[in-house]
Amino acid sequence: MQIHDFSNDQSVLNQFIAELRDVNIQKDSMRFRNNIERIGEILSYELSKTLNYGTKEIETPFGSKQMSLPKNELVLCSVLRAGLPLHQGLLNFFDKAENAFISAYRLHRDNQDAFEVNVKYLAAPSLSNKTLVLTDPMLATGKTLENVFNALKKHGIPKQIHIVSVIGSSSGVEYVNSIFPDSTHMWIATIDEELNSKGYIIPGLGDAGDLSFGEKL
Repeated sequence: MQIHDFSNDQSVLNQFIAELRDVNIQKDSMRFRNNIERIGEILSYELSKTLNYGTKEIETPFGSKQMSLPKNELVLCSVLRAGLPLHQGLLNFFDKAENAFISAYRLHRDNQDAFEVNVKYLAAPSLSNKTLVLTDPMLATGKTLENVFNALKKHGIPKQIHIVSVIGSSSGVEYVNSIFPDSTHMWIATIDEELNSKGYIIPGLGDAGDLSFGEKL
């Protein structure tokens, strides 16, 4: 897997990540969602540099111009519900992409720290010979992406796979690297070193789904 980690890059991306982490700014859920969306746009731009391009002649009011345009058939697949703002950021740039959505949640039995990842809902087009872009803002253990990828296999084998995430743990990134095809690209804004006993990223930012849409029962 080729990992594109922007942790050490000096750019406005750092401002958006800092605001996501800030406990005071987090109280503004709209701003939280907007920052994830903007990070999705930045990562989309970087991802776009690796796509396949073809030349097309574009007519203008005063003539014509040969333009190099992406030709990949993209499918954007996001994990509900935390992935929705990130999905929108990608869709702002890849507006012709097909879309897929999948629910995956942690199931803690008997209030134990250990958990399983359950997949309950999946809506997706055919993935055969297309470019699959998996989006999940928080890459903690990597188990969610593993289960999502396994669930998607019945929809066909994609030609190429990209993973887009906001914050990951070192161990989660390493785990995903071990289970996805070598040709996979990962685009991640920043990586933290630790996971706590419940599998949450430290220092991380908390529960991205709750911060975006409110606490759940």
